[in-house]
Amino acid sequence: MIDFFVYPKPLAEMIAGLAKLPGIGPKTAGRLAFFLLQNPETAQSLSRAIETGIRDIRQCTICCNYSEADTCAICRSEQRDRTLICVVEQPRDVASLEKTREFKGYYHVLHGVLSPMDGIGPDELKIKELLTRMSGVQEVVLALNPTVEGEATALYVARLLKPLGITVTRIAHGLPVGGDLEYADEVTIARALEGRRAL
Repeated sequence: MIDFFVYPKPLAEMIAGLAKLPGIGPKTAGRLAFFLLQNPETAQSLSRAIETGIRDIRQCTICCNYSEADTCAICRSEQRDRTLICVVEQPRDVASLEKTREFKGYYHVLHGVLSPMDGIGPDELKIKELLTRMSGVQEVVLALNPTVEGEATALYVARLLKPLGITVTRIAHGLPVGGDLEYADEVTIARALEGRRAL
């Protein structure tokens, strides 16, 4: 709770606004607000970057990833495997997968997962858009997070795609490189065992 009696109203509103960001609590929001006030050039540069991003970034008309143009650079590329689509929850997941330089196909961003408790059903996700892209596709890789909602979404999408004769695969889940069995939970260890492969 931001104390509007302690801070001037504009500062209190600034702190309250920053506290709405994910992972930012009131104390961190206060530190950020004071930093921005003490560094007005940084604050103005950040403000311009946010305005530009909101104005110029849109969803790709093909994969629903964020893009400056109607179609993103990945969807415009002729070098990628058109028979392969990787489905992810959020645009930031595309960036994570691209950093590996391992995936050679195209992507599709759902912009969330099924969550009936939050009122998010199939119509709130980009599932219809995915289904319109299946011409010539042989495999769809589901790279959704291993949460209850992610699993439910993966099963739902797989159920829609399998009757089309498309191979549906799921990325493996398990122990991270450098992780210790001692600190892993039972579900993670079980997934690691399920996803084992020959050496």
